[in-house]
Amino acid sequence: MKLFVVALLISSFLSLRTEAAPELLDSVSVIVDQGVVLESQIAELVTVVKRNAAENNQTLPADRVLRTQAIEKLILDNLQMQMAERMGIQISDPQLEQTIANIANGEKMSIAQFREKIAQEGVTYDTYREEVRKELILGEVRRANVRRRVYITQQEIDNLVKLIDEQGDQQAEYNLGHILIEFPVDPTDADIEQSKIRADKVLELLNKGSDFSKIATASSGGARALEGGDLGWMNINSMPTLFAEAIQDKSKDDLIGPIRSGAGFHILKIKDLRGIEKVEVEEINARHILIAPSIILSDEKAKKMLSEFREQVLAGEADFAELAKEHSADPGSALKGGELGWSEPSKYVVDFRNALENLEIDEISQPVKTQYGWHIMQLLGKRVGDITEQRKQDKAYQLLFQRKFAEESDIWLREIRASAYIEVLPQQGE
Repeated sequence: MKLFVVALLISSFLSLRTEAAPELLDSVSVIVDQGVVLESQIAELVTVVKRNAAENNQTLPADRVLRTQAIEKLILDNLQMQMAERMGIQISDPQLEQTIANIANGEKMSIAQFREKIAQEGVTYDTYREEVRKELILGEVRRANVRRRVYITQQEIDNLVKLIDEQGDQQAEYNLGHILIEFPVDPTDADIEQSKIRADKVLELLNKGSDFSKIATASSGGARALEGGDLGWMNINSMPTLFAEAIQDKSKDDLIGPIRSGAGFHILKIKDLRGIEKVEVEEINARHILIAPSIILSDEKAKKMLSEFREQVLAGEADFAELAKEHSADPGSALKGGELGWSEPSKYVVDFRNALENLEIDEISQPVKTQYGWHIMQLLGKRVGDITEQRKQDKAYQLLFQRKFAEESDIWLREIRASAYIEVLPQQGE
């Protein structure tokens, strides 16, 4: 879902370039280490925020406040793109096309229909592709730098598994609004006191009926300030620990805070809540043999090899697992006889998943091509709702990782912002 939201924002952002570009006199507005933020980028982002606010009937603060928030977002994006260049992070064309195919599939469109939709919004497909590539690169930079800061103990996993078991199938999900009144990386007592005074004033305004989204956009130092502080729907086990503890036993529309953390003072609003229905998940177990074409192995020969392997297995002349161990180019499964283990079908790329879904138990497919090469696959089994202890452990790990990754991401962004050389140049007329 996040990917779909990003795609829509990109589309809105790009369509504005066609409309606004002729009226913009471009200039450098911010120096960011070895890069710059242009005035046109700031203006475009502010206009996108205004357009989205109008579509959602959301009130916004003054243009000067919006401009400040837009500059901060663009500074962070710029710093991360510079880091990506130094790290050599790139997104290949096959990766990019697969991502766009997933976006189109999520909107129930073919690639041709999706391209037509983009064109109708005044954006060229090549331009759209590069904006998606940029979003993917930003995600890779964050993962590469933040993942190693996240440490999860087995005790934490066991404790969460126990908590989930105690909660049973019915759990609460919260739609949270968030305002962060931040203080510097190394705050003095005076800095903390001033932030506390501001936070108390913000809470007072909210209690008197002021619009939460407007105040969040104007005052928040959080990552979602330009979205009115909307954090979306969150399970209590995946949100930051500080928030999870604070919202216990709270109701819809309750305001919570100020809550102090290392970043500043947080104010939360429970915009809505809902229960989670039990969902039965179908899992499949399969095995495959992958042959990757190369300079010395043509595409056609790779396909022919797999056709021959298939015939040998069907005739009883060869064993699927032994062929996988000897020939498969997938190191993760080859040593296990090609077995991929139990997983949801959505884990696999589209062509691979579609082929598996058309197989009967124990049936071996014809050669199938994906972005990784040619495969033959065998469906070993299906099951519904068989949640093993390992699956519970995996779920607990992912929830903990999401929580800690979000917390560490905010800290990391503040650190790279604090250590960078930033110079905001005066606007014309100032």
